[in-house]
Amino acid sequence: MNDLGGTDKGKYKDQGWIPKTIKKRVCSTFVEDSFSNGRLCQCGNRRVDHSSVALGDCFSTAIVNHWDSAQHSSEYPTDAFGEVQFTGTSKRHSHFLRLSWDTSPSMVYNVMIIHWRLPPPNLVVSVVGGDGRSKVKTWVREVIRQGLVKASQRAGAWILTTGLREGLSRCVGAAVRDHAAAASSDSNKVVALGIASWGLVHNREQLVNPKGSFPAKYYVQTSQDSCCLDNNYQAFLLVDDGTLGRRGGEMAFRAKLEDFISHQRTGILGSGSIDIPVLCVLISGEARVLERMDFCLKNSMPWLVLAGSGGTADFLSDLLDNLSSTQTFQSDSEAGPSVNMKEKVAEQAKRYFFTELVTDKLVDQALSIYQNRDLITIYHGEQESPADFDTVLLKALVGASKQRASDDASPYNEELKLAVTWNRVDIAKSELFNGDIQWKHEDLEESMTDVLINDKPQFVRLFTENGFNIHDYLSYGRLEELYCSVAEGTLLYQLLQRYLVLRLGPTTSISRSASAVSKVLDLLMGDVCQPFYQDVLGLEGNLSKKKSLLCPNKILHGEPEYRKGRCQSSWASLFIWAVLQNRSEMAAFFWEMQSESVLTALSGCKMLRELSRLESENETKLSMKELAQTFEMRAHDVFSSCYRSDESRSFDLLIRKSSVWGGTTCLQMGMGADARLFFGHDGVQALLSQIWWGDMDRNTEVWKLLLTFFCPFLCYTNFITFRQDDRQQEEEKLHVDGPSDSHYGTTVKSFSDLKNLLSDAVSNEAHLTKPYRPPPRPFIVSRWRQLWFAPVTSFLGNVLMYFLFLVFYAFVLLIDFKPPLPTGPSISECLLYFWVFTIMCEEIRRIFFLESRTHLQYLRGYIQDVWNKCYVIAITLFIAGSICRMFEQSYDAGHDILCVDYMVFTLRLIHMFAVHKQLGPKIIIIGKMMKDAFLFLFFLGVWIMAYGVASQALIYSYDPNLSRILRRVFYRPYLLMFGEDFVKEIDVGRDWVPKCTDNITLIEEGAEPCRLLYNNWLVVILLAIYLLVTNILLINLLIAMFSHTFSKVHGNSDIYWKFQRYNLVVQYHSRPSLAPPFIILSHINLFIRRIIRKVPSVKIKHFVLQLSQKASNRLLTWETIQKEDVLTAQNKIQKSSDSERLKQISAKLDGVVKYLSEIRDIDHRLRALENEMKYCSNAHRWTVETLAQSSTFKPPRPPPLS
Repeated sequence: MNDLGGTDKGKYKDQGWIPKTIKKRVCSTFVEDSFSNGRLCQCGNRRVDHSSVALGDCFSTAIVNHWDSAQHSSEYPTDAFGEVQFTGTSKRHSHFLRLSWDTSPSMVYNVMIIHWRLPPPNLVVSVVGGDGRSKVKTWVREVIRQGLVKASQRAGAWILTTGLREGLSRCVGAAVRDHAAAASSDSNKVVALGIASWGLVHNREQLVNPKGSFPAKYYVQTSQDSCCLDNNYQAFLLVDDGTLGRRGGEMAFRAKLEDFISHQRTGILGSGSIDIPVLCVLISGEARVLERMDFCLKNSMPWLVLAGSGGTADFLSDLLDNLSSTQTFQSDSEAGPSVNMKEKVAEQAKRYFFTELVTDKLVDQALSIYQNRDLITIYHGEQESPADFDTVLLKALVGASKQRASDDASPYNEELKLAVTWNRVDIAKSELFNGDIQWKHEDLEESMTDVLINDKPQFVRLFTENGFNIHDYLSYGRLEELYCSVAEGTLLYQLLQRYLVLRLGPTTSISRSASAVSKVLDLLMGDVCQPFYQDVLGLEGNLSKKKSLLCPNKILHGEPEYRKGRCQSSWASLFIWAVLQNRSEMAAFFWEMQSESVLTALSGCKMLRELSRLESENETKLSMKELAQTFEMRAHDVFSSCYRSDESRSFDLLIRKSSVWGGTTCLQMGMGADARLFFGHDGVQALLSQIWWGDMDRNTEVWKLLLTFFCPFLCYTNFITFRQDDRQQEEEKLHVDGPSDSHYGTTVKSFSDLKNLLSDAVSNEAHLTKPYRPPPRPFIVSRWRQLWFAPVTSFLGNVLMYFLFLVFYAFVLLIDFKPPLPTGPSISECLLYFWVFTIMCEEIRRIFFLESRTHLQYLRGYIQDVWNKCYVIAITLFIAGSICRMFEQSYDAGHDILCVDYMVFTLRLIHMFAVHKQLGPKIIIIGKMMKDAFLFLFFLGVWIMAYGVASQALIYSYDPNLSRILRRVFYRPYLLMFGEDFVKEIDVGRDWVPKCTDNITLIEEGAEPCRLLYNNWLVVILLAIYLLVTNILLINLLIAMFSHTFSKVHGNSDIYWKFQRYNLVVQYHSRPSLAPPFIILSHINLFIRRIIRKVPSVKIKHFVLQLSQKASNRLLTWETIQKEDVLTAQNKIQKSSDSERLKQISAKLDGVVKYLSEIRDIDHRLRALENEMKYCSNAHRWTVETLAQSSTFKPPRPPPLS
């Protein structure tokens, strides 16, 4: 069995273990068949094919009269396995395996599941009977096609037959083929499995190959019924008992395989709530089927008998009907059935099996079957509709399961488990959740776990709608159980295993703890959220990596107490679990149930996009990106509804701090999720504009602000409009209406709003009757703060000072750059050093003096920004250049570095003007075009290298001067592309002024070598080709690429600009008001207040609103109402779509067809009743006539007239 543990790659060609494990049977002893005149053995083979003979002259002590497979056959390594391709019918391959009848069923089942990769069944339907070339009735074909196969497809079942192109198995194969062709790609697939006797298969020699066939070419006779393999089956098990041309050799192994499967669990990795149900369906059949049926019934396997199909099925149907109306058995004290009952059964058997000898064994088998009649369901196919066949299967299995169930179990549990296993939510709604059954919470817990693990969101919705309390169900232990069910090979499984190995070593078990899940979530969302489940584990969020790995080991030792506690945010935890596994429908339902709809959708978008970057499979990566886009669109739609309903509340929604999602906000999560569509919404941009302008009017002209910089007293006039009047009106309304218990409806749009809001929050927490507000500052101070604390003021001040910095930098480089020490540097250069030092201090403050996240997280986010990298490079080059210029040896190098660094500092202006509404989108387009330019430079470099080396070698036979070679190989072809004239140097027919020589010694000393004359024509041709390719082909290619990029990006450039605008607003909102070099004063002030006086920052909590519990609940309730409105509108649109209308019309047509079939059945019954009435009328008429002609009876009156 160890050989079966690993999965094979490719086309399963590495299956050398199969002949060592699976055996075949070969008859080794000749036992004479009396009907063949000694020519054949009872196994069906000829005498010459046997190595020994069981005769009296050879074995005088005992003459063998009966052939037995176990005694008279031997096992050898199988020589027929692999894949079979049916020539002349289709190109699909099917698996096949020749095996001995006593092979272990567990081994064969593992081969089918692990190596053949057949989907594990939710149901096994074993079709028995109808062997040979017997004609199948028309209505039986319809039952198989419209009933059996369709129901099996819905349930995800395996159908077991002989798999031959004859009789009933051929009908099943054709029905499976038709349903597979009509089924959608995401629907359940029916697995048709053929189990036949090896000696009965026609053309079986085409399958023989001791090394395996991949594939074996198999010819199928399609003209008529034959014992050929049916090409509509996915797999074949060819059971070998050593016989040839004998039927029934596979029945013993088939019964054992069915019994083994019935003890396996359904679901992913056996995670289902029930064992795999196995149902045997008897259609027609011969008398030998009774032995197999008796064996299966004794093993509590249910049977469905198709009455009216003929043979054994009709015999059992009449037997159960007749014996049920009379007393068939004696009391328990008696030995068994009465002699009278045996005689009745024997008479019925003779009537149905008139071609066979009715023995006492057959009668005993029939009576034994009757004793287990509770496991048998009779289906009258001629009277019932095939469309309800799946309900018949369900009731047959439920009836059998009730016989095995304990008395304490709910009578409907088994029916629910079967409906869950088959994913038939329609049956569950109509039969189990129609209001007649009162379900208990504990009755649904096991089924809820089953539907969660096996991804059945419709059942989760059904249970929830019928009162199932998810908060009582989901504990932390059960949540870890759900993570334990993650399938191997998935990205989530690999991530969980990675952190478990880091914590516990390579011998980690499959168990998943909350700490590993927390680490995975920290990997995906650690840049915007605080760690998840840290409070449950009793850990702090700022632990080092080593401590965070060691602490859970102590907590998880033994049975942790936290696993018994209820999960605080049940729907959010389930949403995370579903998103991490990329389950779209399940995650969508959990999103609908979870509050904080906008933030939850953005969180799902964030996780999915991070997972897509880690995913290696393209198909899974694409589905993750599509699901992330779906959640971003949902967040956009819900927020649109909120913004239309109430602008102020929608602003609160964007900056509200969430305790469920690690203290983050919608804006922070949207930025981390790269939700450009969400940031492009007018409501988000309106909030950013409010924060950007602070207390000033948003329509203030920029020139007024610039003029105020130079004339500060203008801020005390009406030259600039402030929003102070609006806030005074709010305060007056507060005094009139009384103090509010929350800040519901107020939004942080400026520094003063944030200051007052935090003060009110403190007062609410202290349960003060009147909210505390700081005493009003003098008008001069307050107006000054309103002007200089606005982000737009800080931005304009930094832009002006940065222009001044660049001018001053250029002045130092061009005019006042002194020699090295001790002469230099000059005073202006020292001032430049101080200026750059203040710029560097501000960058350090941005990284290490922010409180909402760890320094490592901010450093990681800081480095990811391209413009921050540009700033780091600029400062690093400036430091290097400043150090080098101090020394005489490196003075020139330092000057050169500072000159290059000036270019880097100048490029930083592009980032500053990204906030401009017209320039911002154009900067985005330029950034996208730079990628095209680099691609163009690659192709250009290839042609420059090719032409430069070839032309240099053709013009000059020998030139060891490296600098001259580099100029002529790279620089000259590059300038030729732009029209620089080097023709005189290249064309020897033109006069060239420089003197040349052919003396090698002079050439090695640096003299100009002479040009070659004989091959100059080739140089001219190469020049023409080079100019043709570069100036026409590559340049036009670059233009086309730029045009494509522009047309592609221009439509979305506005969205890109709005998305990047958020970072700029955040940067200048948290930035000190003064610009470098005066910013050093703000840094000193911050150092004193934060480090020395320990005064907490107010402005550092930008874009974060902490609401009271009551206000938060009111805001979330309002958001939920908006979400429900959006979902209702989407459902209306979906119902009005063409596809939904077609579905409704199709459902109505199905109802009409069902109604017509019922009418047709009633019509048939009425006709039968009319015929019976006609017969009875004729019989009565004949009786009346007979009595009238008789002389023994004289009627008192004449017969009535018609």
